[in-house]
Amino acid sequence: MPMLPHGDLDKTPHTPSSASTATGPEPGDTVTAQPLRSEEDLLALRHAVRAATLRAGFGLVDQTRIVTAASELARNAYIHGHGGIFELETIRRAGRIGLQLSVSDRGPGIPDLDTAFVDGFTTGSGLGHGLGGARRLMDEFHVRTAPGQGTTIVAVRWNSRP
Repeated sequence: MPMLPHGDLDKTPHTPSSASTATGPEPGDTVTAQPLRSEEDLLALRHAVRAATLRAGFGLVDQTRIVTAASELARNAYIHGHGGIFELETIRRAGRIGLQLSVSDRGPGIPDLDTAFVDGFTTGSGLGHGLGGARRLMDEFHVRTAPGQGTTIVAVRWNSRP
């Protein structure tokens, strides 16, 4: 299923796979999988994402957007999903380069996805800007969640630089 910009919200269970509209990795592309089991994993993830943004030629503002979104999504999976897997992939489509973030957990799922995107809503001790903020920072954002079956979020940011 192709991802749609900001808000293709699917509440069916998900088996991780590449986006069907993007080509697979090309030689030299980055595909990284990082478990989300500890605070150290979250730190390693931020460093890996920052390095990937540099390799893909993103400017400083977009680097910050992508690292922030990745950090928010990974932290949500770690805290609310009781850990998970983060995958980072360099993708190419129509001559453009982008970074695809995929975060999957097997936690309780998100019972009310619309409410979860409302700024200020939180089920924990945070400020409630993580999920909606991450969606605003990326060009494409796709969520699959089901009660008791976890959540997978796939987000893409395209490099607008030549």
